[in-house]
Amino acid sequence: MQTIATHSGKFHADDVFAVATLLLSLKPKSPVLVRTRDPEQLKTADFVVDVGGIYDPKAYRFDHHQVGGAGKRQSDIPYAAFGLVWKEFGTELSGSDEVALRVDEVLVAPIDANDNGVNLSVPKHTIAPYDISDAVRSFIPTWQEGDEGHDAAFDEAVALARRIIEREIKRAQAVVASREKVGEAYEQAADKRLIILDEDHSWKDAISSFPEPLYVIHPQNGTWRIYAVRDNPHVFMNRKDLPASWKGLRDAEFALATGVADALFCHRNLFMAVAGSKEGALKLARAALAS
Repeated sequence: MQTIATHSGKFHADDVFAVATLLLSLKPKSPVLVRTRDPEQLKTADFVVDVGGIYDPKAYRFDHHQVGGAGKRQSDIPYAAFGLVWKEFGTELSGSDEVALRVDEVLVAPIDANDNGVNLSVPKHTIAPYDISDAVRSFIPTWQEGDEGHDAAFDEAVALARRIIEREIKRAQAVVASREKVGEAYEQAADKRLIILDEDHSWKDAISSFPEPLYVIHPQNGTWRIYAVRDNPHVFMNRKDLPASWKGLRDAEFALATGVADALFCHRNLFMAVAGSKEGALKLARAALAS
């Protein structure tokens, strides 16, 4: 039976997610997990994660704490244990290099950055964002709970991590599959400022790579929606807001203001509006373009 070894005691998101990746990659073999810092136990383990001072993927040793670390991405974000394991097993788990890279960008690299003390953003407030590393940290027993529960807590955190990895692979597969669909819609658009999608595709990254689009419309939850496009999907700044006169309106009030009979709602931050039909959404979009 294969053995995965990682360090004992307090844990972090990188070792939790690295172990979760290995467990997903090795199923249904059900390897044994050992949490230890004993050099003799580390020597005999089949996989060693985030401990041991060695990075050697051929020997399945995935540590990054040694002098000089274990390398960096092109983005300059250093690898931590999660990234090293993902680099070795991510493509096989994801089904393609493109999907694995997307998961790395969305999930793996941010966790590695956090573990290596690299700030991806600078807080503007005394309240900091609550991210996945904080979620994993919440599983660690507090000083009031004692040290006895660390292994059981680690197992709980790994179970959560496995599910997140599975879902992020699914999401990345959808994003990659959407790129071709979004590209086709862009090429077919009579007015490149307005892109019409026939499904609720994962469009934000793909659309932002084109310079002209201002709005996208697509079906969602039985309605049709118009969304404002952003240059950077991660920054809340629209290329063109929806009309200010629509702000926060809904139902009859919104229909009256726009002249669109099935207009249902406009978000008060002017990035999204909803109509009951594709025709209604198109009317809203054309009005927004003309504003």
